[in-house]
Amino acid sequence: MDVIPAIDLLEEKCVRLVQGDYQRAQIFNDNPVEVAKQWVEQGASRLHVVDLDGAKLGKPVNTKAIEAIVQAVPVPVQVGGGLRSRSGVTQLLTLGVDRVIIGTAAVEDPSLVEQLCTEFPGKIVVGIDARQGWVATHGWLETSEIAA
Repeated sequence: MDVIPAIDLLEEKCVRLVQGDYQRAQIFNDNPVEVAKQWVEQGASRLHVVDLDGAKLGKPVNTKAIEAIVQAVPVPVQVGGGLRSRSGVTQLLTLGVDRVIIGTAAVEDPSLVEQLCTEFPGKIVVGIDARQGWVATHGWLETSEIAA
């Protein structure tokens, strides 16, 4: 079994959302690289980074922090949050991200996901967030009519 620790980024800081509420985000560290290194020191073989700002806006936002994490740790880094276009995916893969997580786009534009999987084999993961039995999208801010 692989345990993949997650680092949630909001305004380039490590946060924990209280019940998915961006207004109640709790900052627990303002240095994402430090947190990433701590996870690797504790044995993480991969890191999962969530760009919460990107999830809200629909495009990568915390790219400086993501790039710094990728450069600082010797393990693969996967990133989700706001990846709804080919350009966003390409931007993160160019930074050295190992895999990207597609959520909202998988619901709204399945053909994009198919194209991305063809263009970037092994680099695309579909992630489905669920709230009360329904697929949540747009960084947990909306709920679709698709059963989870």
